[in-house]
Amino acid sequence: MGNQQDKDALFDALIEAAKALGNGRRAQLIDILGQGERPVDELAAEIHQSMANTSQHLQRLLRSGLACSRRSGTRIYYSLASPAVERLWRALRETAEAHSGELGDLVRAYVGDRADLSMITRDELLLRLRQGDVIVLDVRPQPEYEAGHIPGALSVPFSDVKSRLREVPQGSEIVAYCRGPYCLYADEAVRLLTEEGRLAIRLEEGFPEWKATGLPIEQSATARNSPPRP
Repeated sequence: MGNQQDKDALFDALIEAAKALGNGRRAQLIDILGQGERPVDELAAEIHQSMANTSQHLQRLLRSGLACSRRSGTRIYYSLASPAVERLWRALRETAEAHSGELGDLVRAYVGDRADLSMITRDELLLRLRQGDVIVLDVRPQPEYEAGHIPGALSVPFSDVKSRLREVPQGSEIVAYCRGPYCLYADEAVRLLTEEGRLAIRLEEGFPEWKATGLPIEQSATARNSPPRP
């Protein structure tokens, strides 16, 4: 039979993953890596931190087993250790949303009023895709699209939506999606498209939630041919 000391050591070890997530910047890194692997320089730009600070956060995630890395030439690419890390992050987020009144205020302060945005659920989009009467727009950064996207989606990063509008076929409703419920790329893309006279709506959540439910996804040839994760 184990003694209390052994039990304490076990529970201390179990909580290491939670400790690694106990920092907002590291949580942001987990959120971004849920889209696919990225090099440290791109991650630093995404979370608006220096390369040194970002590397320190990534090392903490590596030590806790939540992330893994690989080297390609002079660059080091980071990714989540397994789908279980995505599930952990999603469960933490959903628990906080359900039990923290303050979080709701913070979400509204960040994402703003979405009352003017039309939304579509995953099930509704899946049906529309089968009917072939909708255009799906992935407005995340290109590397995230290449790592995985909804089948048939066009890659038009949000920063390029206005300049590349002519590339988006006319005559069908446009569904824009991005990283998830806290990502604003799709919100702004829908508003911009609407201002340009296009009929556009937002996927209710984002690509990670689509993938997590086992719905079909596609990858670019580059992502398919990259070395396997360690």
